[in-house]
Amino acid sequence: MIRWTTCVFFAALISGAAIPARAPRLDQPQPPPGKRPSPAAIEAWKARKFGMFIHFGLFSTLGGVWKGKEITEGYSEQIQSQAPIPMAEYAPLASQFNPVKFDPEAIVKLAEQAGMKYIVITAKHHDGFNMFHTHLTDYNIVDATPYGKDVIRQLADACRRHGMKFGVYYSSIDWHYPGATTWTADNNNPIPKTHEDFNVGQIRELVTQYGPLSELWFDMGKPTPAQSKRFADTVHQFQPDCMVSGRVFNSQGDFTVMGDNDVPPYVIDEPWQTPASIYTDTWGYRSWAKRDDLAGKIREHILNLAQVVSRGGNYLLNIGPKGDGSVVEFEADVLKGVGAWLKENGEAIYGSEPQPFRQLDFGYATVKPGKLYLLVRDWPADGRLMLPGLQNRIQRAYFLADRERTALRIDAQPLENAVLVSKPDGAGPLVTVVVEYSGALSVVPPTVPASGSGFVLTEKNADRFLNYNGEGYYAPPTLYKLQWAVALKPPGDYSVEIEFEKPEHPVALDLWVGNQRTALTLPGGSGSSQIEAGAIKASQFKNHPFVMLKLTPHAPFTKGAELGVKILQVNLQHPATEP
Repeated sequence: MIRWTTCVFFAALISGAAIPARAPRLDQPQPPPGKRPSPAAIEAWKARKFGMFIHFGLFSTLGGVWKGKEITEGYSEQIQSQAPIPMAEYAPLASQFNPVKFDPEAIVKLAEQAGMKYIVITAKHHDGFNMFHTHLTDYNIVDATPYGKDVIRQLADACRRHGMKFGVYYSSIDWHYPGATTWTADNNNPIPKTHEDFNVGQIRELVTQYGPLSELWFDMGKPTPAQSKRFADTVHQFQPDCMVSGRVFNSQGDFTVMGDNDVPPYVIDEPWQTPASIYTDTWGYRSWAKRDDLAGKIREHILNLAQVVSRGGNYLLNIGPKGDGSVVEFEADVLKGVGAWLKENGEAIYGSEPQPFRQLDFGYATVKPGKLYLLVRDWPADGRLMLPGLQNRIQRAYFLADRERTALRIDAQPLENAVLVSKPDGAGPLVTVVVEYSGALSVVPPTVPASGSGFVLTEKNADRFLNYNGEGYYAPPTLYKLQWAVALKPPGDYSVEIEFEKPEHPVALDLWVGNQRTALTLPGGSGSSQIEAGAIKASQFKNHPFVMLKLTPHAPFTKGAELGVKILQVNLQHPATEP
């Protein structure tokens, strides 16, 4: 192997305390250039945690049934494509669409009862029918139906009256628009130029005529990078603080969107959201959907909300009103059930930070200054809620619902760091235990075990950070950061060597040791290679329980940037023990 050497030494200032979430982080992707939401707007969006998604449109009139047949393929809001229904038969349904029971005041009040802080509704779905009074086509709720009123305006106004944040969903594909690509099995359609211009016109209408928008939720299609940028730029031109969803694609969104009903098993270090539906098999109204086990549904979505928030995301939970505009009673009851839980446990959810633990056997956790909120899903038989790696002294613990704050027993510290508690009578799906701690929060993550006289760091034992919402819905996520926690024992200086597969062209990376970084250039060519990347000086991490190593693209890097090289391993070697 050829060896390249750079004479670099790291002053590794390591701390077990988490870096404040609002501090600039060069090891994280930066927003794309141009007008973008302010840091304050992003933090306000992240703090909302729980919102209502509404899939409502012309498809709602069918309820998942066409010519007497239940259409079981796909989502019911896409019944036009799944039945399939020719446009000549589908479009005339507008003359029958009369949602006289649509009550925006009642919907906002339901969201409030559910503990939701924002609402996002479909302004236009894939079928191309517009729920707002667009002036670019008469295929809309005002001009084409007996109802004759702008649904989006009504709900926007009701949200404004109640102080509820409001956003809209907009499909980048349109099965009705002349010349646009028609239905495809994966909705991964290219967007012709004329349709692109039409979309931009409608986006401009939405961001200029309906007041401040919390977010504009793009969906599907396979736009080019230039089209994605144009869509996002149009939003930000008029509303810089409106958050654009990641499904504008090509890394132009202001927040990452997970797959439908997808809850990631780890913390994601940028703004993100999970869109979910009451039922995983449809978003639009389905008249024949199975509606039973109300308690189970409530539990399911409380658990999902807790998981998402514990990992730093927002949970956007969908309802599908009927064709007459009324809300399905079962769906309203699910939301009210979640709201009842939030009324008692909301302190642990709103405005919280993600858990500092890799995993908790009993459930999930969130953080606020001086407090850990333990969301207990499964009660351990011995009553011990273990907090692995917590370095802080626990001052006291109590049930959040206990107004008297009766103290719970705590194990001797710092050896155990466990709260001892018996499952309360009548415990619901998640019971919150508050743990108050002293000092700046410090948690030692699971560390890579020693290998011989040093440490071998690979992708398998790393935390892997991924780019989502790339070229399209079905594009696989790409790697942008590898991260390892290492307890350097025996103490002393360690050399750092990186083994990698040579990329086609040289790649610029940053190697981080704690909060200090060094720029490296990995040469291109063929085969594998090594690079000596300097040393970690023992004097700089004395008395610290671990050191955090990371590899990222050269900072600052924007969303979508990739590591760009296959890392075989990073070797840490104690010089005193080298042969």
